[in-house]
Order: sequence, then structure tokens, then C-alpha cells
Amino acid sequence: MTMIEKNVQYYAEKGKQLVERVEKKRENMRKKKFDTIAVHGLYSLEDALENNGSIIEPIYMSSAQQYENSNHLEAAQEQQIPSWIYTRITNPTLTYVEEIIAMLEGYKLSEKTSAVLTSSGMAAVFMATNPFLANCEGANIVVDARCYGGTFTIFNERYKGERGLEIRWVKDSLDLNEWEEKMDENTRFVYAETPANPSLNLTDVKALSEIAHKKGIAVIVDSTLATPALFRPLEHGADIVVHSVSKAMAASGSVIAGAIISKNDIVSNFLSEEIKKDFVTYVKFNPMRDHGTALSPISAFFVLNDLRSLRSRVDLMSDNAMKVAEFLNSLDQVECVSYPGLESHPGHSVAKSLMKLADNEDENGEEINRYGYLLSFNVKGGHQAARDLLDQFKIIWTATDLGRVKSVATIPTISTHRQQGDEGRKLASLPSNLIRLSIGIEDVEDIIEDLNQAFKAIQTKSQVQHQ
Repeated sequence: MTMIEKNVQYYAEKGKQLVERVEKKRENMRKKKFDTIAVHGLYSLEDALENNGSIIEPIYMSSAQQYENSNHLEAAQEQQIPSWIYTRITNPTLTYVEEIIAMLEGYKLSEKTSAVLTSSGMAAVFMATNPFLANCEGANIVVDARCYGGTFTIFNERYKGERGLEIRWVKDSLDLNEWEEKMDENTRFVYAETPANPSLNLTDVKALSEIAHKKGIAVIVDSTLATPALFRPLEHGADIVVHSVSKAMAASGSVIAGAIISKNDIVSNFLSEEIKKDFVTYVKFNPMRDHGTALSPISAFFVLNDLRSLRSRVDLMSDNAMKVAEFLNSLDQVECVSYPGLESHPGHSVAKSLMKLADNEDENGEEINRYGYLLSFNVKGGHQAARDLLDQFKIIWTATDLGRVKSVATIPTISTHRQQGDEGRKLASLPSNLIRLSIGIEDVEDIIEDLNQAFKAIQTKSQVQHQ
């Protein structure tokens, strides 16, 4: 066929064939187990042969692609053929990762799911919520007050302070009545973070979704701390999921990244039918194109490699965290420990019903609970005692980070949640003596020993000061 005969319609027909081919691959892969999806995604043996036989997905570092002719260019720009066009919009390396995350979040779900990578977790929060806020005069959103500090700030400063949007903060995310009482006909969406950072508060996403959907309100869930290895909000009724991929999904700590995942036909009184039908695709090719929140291909490649071991890694980190939480809970120098795996945690029953390790069953065929890698604890003696303890760690890193293969600790009131201010931290019930501890994959005995020696050190220091 000559170049002249290859008109736009030719490429459109070719595009349909490519879409059908990808959809068939996707459906076949969705039947596989969680780990197989994480390792392979949609990159097949046939794809490898088209990439000089590489069994690992290649990195496409080019900013843009070449077209066969002007008709090919036009068909691509009109999205009549699968094409990556320009890396600010999409890129093959990003697509490899997006397909895996979409399938993991939609694992065992009958509905189709879609994902888009963003330049950070905060970019994901912004791009997932901003489409609901066109002409937002008189509008409100209902939000879990105990969310991550950056999330609190984007809602409180950027949306409320700069746009005049009403933010209705939910103080007790376990109280479904409080959620419902704050919703009305002007509520654009409800936003839950579960488990929450750093309080580890839980929200019954299934019950919340039922309440919100009766009112035509979309449910957005930040599921960063659980990851799809432990909890998949779409399965429980949520419309949209956001992640700071920088955390456990990219546990090596090499990149900053975020992700938005949605199922088709989300609920919303305020979005058009076209947007609701495929929210993520709309975001990717429209507002993200304009705001420029794309992730770089090299960052996507780092995420891709870490994703392959997500389930087994989160399993080990969660098992370690449970043992550390039990140790801390036994110490007189600790006021309280917040970890969903402890029966004393207010949200334990909700966590037990929602947080279950994918493809892992006990001898009775029951799914095994895992409660994540993050915990927090309040140190007796107030803020200075917490600082003194943090300064004594020898193995545990002091950093504003979490979800790493290395254990990391911080004091949120002077780091991750500092920008909220005193009033915001009071609203979130965030005390100054709270230490957030993210547990890695080190030997758990070494982590506990590091904590033990740190507590002994500050106890000795206190005794000396009182002599």
C-alpha cells in the first residue's frame, strides 16, 4: 500500500485492531494471579521480539514519536489509534506501569479499571479532585481530617483559601453518621485516606460508598498505606483511588511518583457522562496534558522494577510491623501505639474486614490479614522526649519518608504535617509527642533492638538529669 492510500481511515482501522489486540492481552492477564500480573503486565513474549528480544520492558526516553505520514499524525492526535504522541501526555514506559497498577487495583474485579501515572502523589491528589471543582461557587467537599499533611494543605489552602471552596472536615472517620451529615446536594466528592497517615485511622469504604452513591456523590480514596496487595478500594465501592507511588510501590526510594486509578462509569452529579464513563482517560488526555503533571520514563522504569515484588515485600514489612507494634505496646515509656493490627486500635474490626493479603489463605481457606508497614506511637514525656528518642536511633533512619525497604521514622508535627499549623494539627488530633515509624524489610529483631537501645538511652539521660 502506498503512502497516499494510507489515509486517516486506514490508520483508524489499524487502531481498532491494535485496541482489540491489547484488550485480549489484558483480559488474559487479568485471569492470572496477583504476582504474575505484577511481574509481567502486558509485556509479552511477542512484544519482546519487537524490542530486539529484551525480556525487560525498554525505557523510551524520547520526548516524542515519529509518524509515518501526516495521516498517521492526524489519526494519532485524534486518538483514533493507540499512540503515545508526546511524553507529557503519555509514553510506552509509563503505559507498562499504568497497565499493571490498573490490573492490580482491579484484581478480581469484573469491571474494567484504568490508571494514569503522575509526577508525585500530590499531583495525583490534585488531578483526581480538580475535575470535580469547575464552577465551584457554593460547593463543598467532605474530607477525612486525619489525612496526610500535604493533602490537608491542598484542600485547606489551595481549594478553600484560594478558591473559596467549603471544606467539611470529618473528625472521626469511623463515624458513618458524621460522614453522612456533612454531605448534601452541593458536595462534589468525599475523600478518605485509609489507613490514614500518620494516625492509622480507618474508614469503612464499603459503607461510606453506599451512603455517598445514594446521594450521587463520588468517593475518592487514598490507599497509599495499604497498596493493592492489602486493600483495593474499587472492590468495596470507591470510584477513584489515588496513590503516592513513591512509597511501598517504589520501595527502593529512588523516585517520586503518583497514580490515579478509576473504574468505568463512576458516580457523580457534577461530571459529564463522557467523563464518568472513563475518568482516568479523560484526566490523562485533557487536564493532565494542560497542567503538565506527567512522570518521566526513567522514573516509571524504577517503579516498574519495584512493583514486581510488591505483594511479598508488603507481606514481610507488615509482619515486621506487627511484631514491632506489639513490642512498643509492652513498654511503659510509650503512652499508646496506633496500628490497625492491634485489637486495641479503634479501627481494628474495619481493618480486619478490609485489609487482606492478596492470594494468601490459611488452612481453612480464609484470607490472611496483614495490616501494613506503618505505625505510630506516643512517647511519654511529651515532645522533647519524642525528639530525644528519635535522635538515638542507629539503624532506623530519620527522614520524611515511608514505605521503604529501610525503616524510617519522623515526628510529623515538625515535618510532614508542619505546614498544617497548630489549628490544623488540633483538628487532626495530631500530638507533638507522636513518632511515625515505617517498618522495612530488615530483620525484625534488629529493628526492635534499635528501638530498645534508644529507649534505654533516653531513660538513662532522664535519670542523670534528675540526680
